[in-house]
Amino acid sequence: MKSITPAIIFAALGFAFAGAPAQAEEGSWLVRARATHLNPADKSAPVGGIGASDRISVESRTIPELDISYFFTPNVAAELVLTYPQKHAVYLDGKAIGTFKHLPPTLLAQYHFLPDNQFSPYVGAGVNFTRLSSVKLLGGTGDLESNSVGLALQAGVDYKIDNQWSINLDVKRVNIRSDVMAAGAKISAVKVDPTLVSVGVGYRF
Repeated sequence: MKSITPAIIFAALGFAFAGAPAQAEEGSWLVRARATHLNPADKSAPVGGIGASDRISVESRTIPELDISYFFTPNVAAELVLTYPQKHAVYLDGKAIGTFKHLPPTLLAQYHFLPDNQFSPYVGAGVNFTRLSSVKLLGGTGDLESNSVGLALQAGVDYKIDNQWSINLDVKRVNIRSDVMAAGAKISAVKVDPTLVSVGVGYRF
């Protein structure tokens, strides 16, 4: 599996924050609760490497998110995206072949363009680490790689209700990829690569 090296991503994050002041201003923390719809890209290689059919896909679903942001300056922030392990069904040409769970914490560096406005848009980039577990595929003969590391991109906007509360709309694209194994042999490579569309509420303190 090809992925973005974590060391490169964290080095980029460190460079982005190099000019930030050591002490944060008041109201430098923002916590959001979001409802997130996860829509996989489902770009898998054909099973066995032949033919255009027999492709593996992962179900779409809506999941809860908890997001914690720390503002180094009014414009520059870091966001940690959290949830609990989510269970997904897996399909082969539309037929269910099993399930797996994934835990996908994501760390993003953000730039907020208009931090003092009622509408405050932002963009972000960072790294996603997904832990795959409880894999039950093909009657117990199938498996997935246990970890996936990839790039995450983000764009969103906060609508401020008052100095503390806000409403949030957020879109992320995350690289999540894994080889699919059966009886010890690779039979496919799945690019889940979900688009995540979120709405939620934030509290700043």
